[in-house]
Amino acid sequence: MMNQLIATDALHELMEKPGETMHLIDVRLPADYAAAHLPGAVNACVFEMGFGDNIKQAVPDVSDLVVVYGAHASSYESRVALEKLLRLGFTNVHEYRVGLAGWPGEVVRDQEAPAVDDEDAPQVRDGRHLVDLEQSEVHWVGRNLLNHHEGSIRLQNGFVHISDGQLVGGEFMIDMTSMRCSDLAGDAMHDVLIAHLESDDFFDVEKFPTAAFCIETVERLPVTAPGRPDLRITGDLRIRDVDVPIEFDAVTGVTADGVMAAQASLKIDRTLWGVLYGSGSFFANLGMHLVNDLVAIDLKVVIANDG
Repeated sequence: MMNQLIATDALHELMEKPGETMHLIDVRLPADYAAAHLPGAVNACVFEMGFGDNIKQAVPDVSDLVVVYGAHASSYESRVALEKLLRLGFTNVHEYRVGLAGWPGEVVRDQEAPAVDDEDAPQVRDGRHLVDLEQSEVHWVGRNLLNHHEGSIRLQNGFVHISDGQLVGGEFMIDMTSMRCSDLAGDAMHDVLIAHLESDDFFDVEKFPTAAFCIETVERLPVTAPGRPDLRITGDLRIRDVDVPIEFDAVTGVTADGVMAAQASLKIDRTLWGVLYGSGSFFANLGMHLVNDLVAIDLKVVIANDG
């Protein structure tokens, strides 16, 4: 039998056929399977590294009839599962592409599993929320033509404002004395580099020990999906007592435990804040002292779960 899509009527007929050996595999998350699955289905989550081993345990004979399904036709988990099964040598595999959403008959619900409902999704209360300083991270990368250095810097404090469950504002203070270089960790040159970054050639940390970012506007992006940017944030970034407006897109979300977080990647032109050392935009014939103007920043901001 060729590997192909299987229609609802054909699947129903196989499920009702006496003596038919068919392995019906739900390839979604275990929690989704527990909430609702097709009668007779077993779970093998295609997102897990052990998917192949789990399938081999559930279906020891690669010639057996196997039908895989996922959430719905627009979600790719059943397609991926089909491809993986073919790679594993299974010869009689079908995909029920419309998935659970397209099944017109009864479904099985595990009694102890809570029903999955968008209205039950975790919500963050409106108001002012502090930033979790231990979980939040700021990473930087500075480059020249052939080399780069990367490291971290810590938030000193921060908060966000939530209205109608959405981010609308916030302020963050950055501890400029906390700069570290991860690629030179344990090397004698680490402290040399950090001392240079803290000097008046770069961030003049003795005079300006903190930097700050204040959110001015938050725009929801019209087309998005989980794991893609959903917000466009603008605000003023203050470095060396100079405020410069910046804009970047961020991925935001709320975990199952109700923890709100955001992440973003952006590049800033350090010369806009008067950090001119090694800039080819301002100096001629820099030789080995040339440093790129753009600095890459990766952010992860986690909001403290205050219940």
